[in-house]
Amino acid sequence: MEEYDLIIIGAGPAGLSAAIYAGRQGMKTLVLEMMTGAGSGYMVPAMENYPGFEVISGKDLLALKIKQAAKHAIITNMEEVKSIKKTDDILVIESFKSEYKASSIIIATGSRHRRLKVPGETNFLGRGVCYCATCDGPLYHGKEVLMIGGGNAAAQEALYLQSIGCKVTLVHRRDELRAENYLKEKLKKKNIPIIWDSVVEEIKGDLVVKQVVLLNRKTGKKSAVDVDGIFIAIGDEPLNKVAVSLGVEIDKEGYIITDKFQRTNIPCVYAAGDITGGVKQWLVAASEGAVAALSAQEDLYQ
Repeated sequence: MEEYDLIIIGAGPAGLSAAIYAGRQGMKTLVLEMMTGAGSGYMVPAMENYPGFEVISGKDLLALKIKQAAKHAIITNMEEVKSIKKTDDILVIESFKSEYKASSIIIATGSRHRRLKVPGETNFLGRGVCYCATCDGPLYHGKEVLMIGGGNAAAQEALYLQSIGCKVTLVHRRDELRAENYLKEKLKKKNIPIIWDSVVEEIKGDLVVKQVVLLNRKTGKKSAVDVDGIFIAIGDEPLNKVAVSLGVEIDKEGYIITDKFQRTNIPCVYAAGDITGGVKQWLVAASEGAVAALSAQEDLYQ
């Protein structure tokens, strides 16, 4: 069983930042990633608030980070962690491929797209129900689509969909968007229509999505909208299963609780990025990853 000073679970902005800092500190580091690209930011078509880049896609930024991190740590893809057990001062990490020992771990598992949990959502997944405009948007060129949500992600993806020729309408449950002001202004400038105070009641179709039933939360009136696709961006939920099984303390929303040095309630176990809640931005996640790695290095050699 191979042993490491540090094993990082998750290769998103937090995990990769941690790998860079840990490797540069001389720690033998392994990064385990359950997919090939991590983090909801991977799907952002145009990121305009990451220092050093006027505009860059999440996919391109992640590729640059992976290239840099690979110089300082071993990174494996498609290796999901099954369980973590702590015995004395050793952590045993079991994936679906192998087992490893580590003196410390950083949990940077992030979050996943929240589901609407309405009739038809699961049935039409991949057949008109989408969670990634960058991935699936080109399939809907010239077609009618709804973007569900009111935050930054929904606004960014609605703008992207329009830019590639989709006829997009935004649907939000309230009467004001939560997105940043510059995105609100862009939506207005691009004349993207918004259906206010409405939620999805049902998604209908035959082989593919044909119609979405909306409920106006203020009037109680239902309306059927004929569409070719529906994109959903209503927030995230933490991927905390492994952390919970280890006994890591979480808050009422399921996010890992840490101190300002990214330490959890379990010695030598740290957490960083979206899995800790708070401000979910790539820059914040990268910063937390760096702090977690420095804390792990300090605790290991003190």
